[in-house]
Amino acid sequence: MSAPQSIDSPAEHSAARFEPYFRLVRSLLPRASNLAIFGVTGELLWSSETMTGPDLMNVVEDALIAARSSAGGAGQLRTLAGNLPVYLCSLRDDAGGLLAIVAVVCRPNEGGDRKHQDFSFANSLLAPALECLRRDFIAYANIEELNGTLAALNRDLELVLSHGAADAPAPDGANDLQLLLKQTIEHLRATTGALLVPEKNLTLLRSSGDGAPDARFMMKAHRKLMTLAQAQSQPLIVNDIDVSIADTYPYRVLACALRSRAGRCIGMLALLRDEASEHFSQRDAHLAHIISRKALDIVESSYDALSGLYTRPAFERRLAAVVTDGKSSQQWSALYIDVDQLHAINEKAGMHVGDSVLGQLGELFRKRLPPGAFGARISGDRFAVLLPAQVDDAEKFAQALRAGAERLVPGPGESRPPVSISIGVALLDPEGGELGHVLAAAESACKAAKDRGRNRVEVYQSSDTSIVRRFADISVAAQLRDAIDNDRLRLDAQLILPFSAAESARPHYELLLRMINDDGLTMGPDSFLAAAARYQLMPTIDRWVISHVIQALKPRAGVLEGKAVGFTINFSGQSLDDDTFADFLIKSIGESGLDPDLFCFELTENATVAHLPRAEELMRRLRKLGCGVALDDFGTGLSSLSCIRQLPITMLKIDGSFIRDVVKDKRAESMVRAISDLARSMSIITVAEYIETEAISNHVAGLGVDYGQGFAIGRPIALAELLNELPLPSEAPGEQRGPNDIMWYAGATP
Repeated sequence: MSAPQSIDSPAEHSAARFEPYFRLVRSLLPRASNLAIFGVTGELLWSSETMTGPDLMNVVEDALIAARSSAGGAGQLRTLAGNLPVYLCSLRDDAGGLLAIVAVVCRPNEGGDRKHQDFSFANSLLAPALECLRRDFIAYANIEELNGTLAALNRDLELVLSHGAADAPAPDGANDLQLLLKQTIEHLRATTGALLVPEKNLTLLRSSGDGAPDARFMMKAHRKLMTLAQAQSQPLIVNDIDVSIADTYPYRVLACALRSRAGRCIGMLALLRDEASEHFSQRDAHLAHIISRKALDIVESSYDALSGLYTRPAFERRLAAVVTDGKSSQQWSALYIDVDQLHAINEKAGMHVGDSVLGQLGELFRKRLPPGAFGARISGDRFAVLLPAQVDDAEKFAQALRAGAERLVPGPGESRPPVSISIGVALLDPEGGELGHVLAAAESACKAAKDRGRNRVEVYQSSDTSIVRRFADISVAAQLRDAIDNDRLRLDAQLILPFSAAESARPHYELLLRMINDDGLTMGPDSFLAAAARYQLMPTIDRWVISHVIQALKPRAGVLEGKAVGFTINFSGQSLDDDTFADFLIKSIGESGLDPDLFCFELTENATVAHLPRAEELMRRLRKLGCGVALDDFGTGLSSLSCIRQLPITMLKIDGSFIRDVVKDKRAESMVRAISDLARSMSIITVAEYIETEAISNHVAGLGVDYGQGFAIGRPIALAELLNELPLPSEAPGEQRGPNDIMWYAGATP
């Protein structure tokens, strides 16, 4: 058997398909000289001869007319020029529909006899070949129908699976939905399509061609269509023009309700076809239902369920389109909105009332947004709005929002809580990069509004130092987060040296935090701790410090054990508010394998007083473990004496404001002497901070202070450098250095 050959052209395909039938016909009817097959419209599908004369085409046309008029007719005999008989046989499907006309041209009878075999006799002889051809046509018709169905399904699948991301941002920001609607209109051959989500303030309308969509019809009919679509579980199909819906607009309608996961109808996908177009089918309805679910997913992922505004990711995408749009010189203003005391509303009236406040605020913002503006709920009780306007106009808009918020009624009865918002307004910074930087100025102004009494609007002014400081803190906070994530924090150690040479006195090192900024420069704590406190980063920093100190000291645990050296570590009042911090700290020290006596933990006096119950509990746990506890900045608070009486303190660090002036200010001198005497009577060590000169050092020592810390004692050095001076346990005992060697390296003068 020869190998099958590829069929490249339609002619080759037809020859491969029909040539065997010609051989079969000649075997059944030896006088047959030509086989020609014609389609139902008279087109020649194939012929065994290269040329087909017009006389044959004429008799075929007559045969087609006769076959259409007589559904049961098998065919007829006709004679061509030269007394050539042609048997015209009709091929029909199982339902009697015409498939093709088969023309069998024969040679005339021998001897010149003009009488030909009648049609019925020839048709009976040709019956096997004709039946095979008939089944061939039916099979091909079925295959073509399946191919068409598969092609349609492939297009359906492509539509359903397409990402729907447009290359260019749409004016209203709904890029994915616009592209999805456009593809749906084209695929389902609609003249107009609409996607309506009233509670999201979303209306998309498109036509199939260059013409404008029929907005008048949608304005007139959308409410009734949405009601009808919502009333039934399946898509609504209106193929017969319904005057109650269309009035004078001749459209066929397919409408699908957009139902949330809770089953609530939030919108509608509607498709229109002209009256002259084909009817909408159940397949169209099924596909439209799938597309409506896809549209709903896009809506729910892009729009906040509670407020109806953009979600933060969708807002960032829309913002990026505004920032990168270089075609317009339009200036934009940013509003940063914070709901005042929402936590108090939640606690007093319930979370459902708090959610009602957020929902009503979202509705207020959506209804008042001018054309081109857009907003988002960017976190729990915070919103952002971008306006294509100058700052002055944006401030007026913000004041109107603030006044509108005051009139909201979030709950029933006389106990309903008052609602207010604080708003910051600033010109949008297109060079800001990520969202936090772009909105930084507006956020700073908003926080200033809250600081200045809430329920007010503040505009960012470069002359307003408090707002400018907040703005700087936002930038520093972003750098600090990046430094934490990328391990660009560093610990330095500054010597705390005893003034006396008593055996019980031992040097300490206070561990100080440094940050390496984006340019590789080292920043001291004065540059970033205020921002860290403002943006609640101190608990994260405190945990980082404790973990890294322990990891740095563990390799030298054996060398440090029992040695006359200690390390003081600061942690913040914010960490005391963290319910898990105390357990974290105690567990970290207990499992470190280090002598707890190495550590002394510092809290400022103000932070201690502000969190007194928690501070006292943690201090007692630390003392029980064997750690020291220091009270920093002592003397600046209002409850100093009660603190040292109530708390298990082992060290008092006298605030530097007293030490700087101790030589020339008698009151400062008296305060330092009094603190020193009081601490000594309670067996508490005292430390004088900011020892900047030898004169201050000598004077403070004469007042009875135990330790000194400052540049005159020793400058901060990297903790890693300090620890490199300590031998590892593998080194010979004779090579170990004592604490005096460490002090000398740190620049101290014993």
